[in-house]
Amino acid sequence: MADLSNENYTEEEFSTENKFKRQLFIIIFGTNTRAGKTFDIILLILIVVSVLAVMLETVSFIDENYHDLLVIIEWIVTIFFTLEYLARVWVVKRPKAYIFSFLGIIDLLATLPTYLSFFLVGSQSFAILRALRLLRIFRILKLVRFVSEAKLLARALASSRHKITVFFLALLVLVFILGSIMYLVEGPESGFASIPLSIYWAIVTLTTVGFGDITPQTVMGQFIASIIMLLGYAIIAIPTGIVGAEIYKEVEAVKNSEHVICTGCGDEDNPHGAKFCNNCGKKLTPEDTVLK
Repeated sequence: MADLSNENYTEEEFSTENKFKRQLFIIIFGTNTRAGKTFDIILLILIVVSVLAVMLETVSFIDENYHDLLVIIEWIVTIFFTLEYLARVWVVKRPKAYIFSFLGIIDLLATLPTYLSFFLVGSQSFAILRALRLLRIFRILKLVRFVSEAKLLARALASSRHKITVFFLALLVLVFILGSIMYLVEGPESGFASIPLSIYWAIVTLTTVGFGDITPQTVMGQFIASIIMLLGYAIIAIPTGIVGAEIYKEVEAVKNSEHVICTGCGDEDNPHGAKFCNNCGKKLTPEDTVLK
């Protein structure tokens, strides 16, 4: 995903630009301003309205009674998105970088479905892609801190991938065995027409989903099914424990690698969570310390 913050105009470069263009840039990209936040909130509301309109259009009785209203809403949103996309291309310093960025492509795709409906029947349903533009909510709410948390989770999953792989392989073998046993015990007359179908039943039962389309009829089959159900609850905890342990390790590793820098004397050897500087004794507070 391209970072357009480095591709846009600086304050100095705007001194020679059109004032209207500068103000438009601040509104579109300036989430720190009231106008910028208002613009993005309006954008998100229109995205949600558009997605809901597309979804409701597929409901027959709603479409029959409110088809014209849904079409009007779709065109209003499409025109807004079109103008917004053209404005973004106009105000950024490098239009090509924006056009071919992830968000730029999504912005373009958000405007096309309604226009394509003139040529391709049903293409307006692709307007659901506008939901991807809800990613902009991270810019509005300043949830940058969640990016580091996501990286921590990704590292934990990567560290536990071998254990999880072994677990799923063992689980795969287990459902093959259980499915085969149920096929032998119940047989086609109880709905277990084949081993693959019996394996499907074992997976559904082991994961405690239980569609109920196939049920064991014999006492032995019901006993085995009960064991599988209880086993399913126990199995759910295994990957959770594996990933949870790795997340704990990652959190501890981050804490141990961070040091608080005292702004009084500049000492960097204060451990994470320290309340006083080891060198000068100054009280360390979140306001006057930096985590390195």
